[in-house]
Amino acid sequence: MDFEVIFSYMPLYIEAFLLTIKIGWIGIAISIGIGIVLAFVLHFKIPFVSQIAKIYVEVFRNTPLLVQLFFIYFGLPKIGLSISAQACGAVGLGLLGGSYMTESFRSGLEAVSPSQTESALALGMTRAQLFQSVILPQACSLSVPAIVANVIFLLKETSVFSAISLMDLMFTAKDLIGLYYNTTECLFLLVIFYIIMLLPVSVLGSMVEKKARVRMFGA
Repeated sequence: MDFEVIFSYMPLYIEAFLLTIKIGWIGIAISIGIGIVLAFVLHFKIPFVSQIAKIYVEVFRNTPLLVQLFFIYFGLPKIGLSISAQACGAVGLGLLGGSYMTESFRSGLEAVSPSQTESALALGMTRAQLFQSVILPQACSLSVPAIVANVIFLLKETSVFSAISLMDLMFTAKDLIGLYYNTTECLFLLVIFYIIMLLPVSVLGSMVEKKARVRMFGA
């Protein structure tokens, strides 16, 4: 292990790390937005739209992110729709994550007991009050573990961005290995930066899950 090599490569990895984080979290934000909207569409069985939502979820959950990125980045220009590599990465990650987030939010909504809905209506709550005060808080709390797992999964999926020539962490590592053959040092830095990216999310997610359990069950 040559620490001089590690320190000399550090600025390149920091730049790649910041790019990976930026695109990753933009994609996650897109996925959460898609997930919330489509979860309501599926839960309330909105005609026609729910069928489209089901097709979207099945298609994107059952195809690899790499294939989706290739289709967006190399396929869409064939019909006149060209986007940058960064936009492609964020959109691709958002579409993939949206299919998983949809199921996470939907399962939370469907886990709320019908008896609670009936009790709230019997107490004189309006539909809006019922949704805001009874259904939504419980659905969000129940969805937290799956959402945290999805966020970690999506951040790890950023490793395929290098396939569309984005200078992310994986691209930087492969490029430096190919140029200088310092494999051990490059992979060491790659692991360290992925740990820096994922460990805080994992720790914070565990804390949020614990608070959600306390809120729901009091233990």
